[in-house]
Amino acid sequence: MDMKKLMKQMQQAQAAAAKIQDDLAAKSVEGSASGLVTVTMNGHGKVTALKIKPEAVDPDDVEALEDLILVAVQDASAKADALQQDATRGLGIPGF
Repeated sequence: MDMKKLMKQMQQAQAAAAKIQDDLAAKSVEGSASGLVTVTMNGHGKVTALKIKPEAVDPDDVEALEDLILVAVQDASAKADALQQDATRGLGIPGF
């Protein structure tokens, strides 16, 4: 295979991957638990916001709030993962 052609293809793949990373950073997803706790993440899966409705806070049942937060984080994380998979689909690069 021609080395110049191979290098050009690698540069194009790197540029495409950089654009995907930028696009993912600009996107956001929300995960929710019963509408009481909402977690916002960017397309990289980084938490950018957490909202807790007052009715979710019961000083006598902290464990319930912990569970709601966990469910909301897992929901948002699954959505961020789906964004990443959609963004990299068709690249044909192992690991993407």
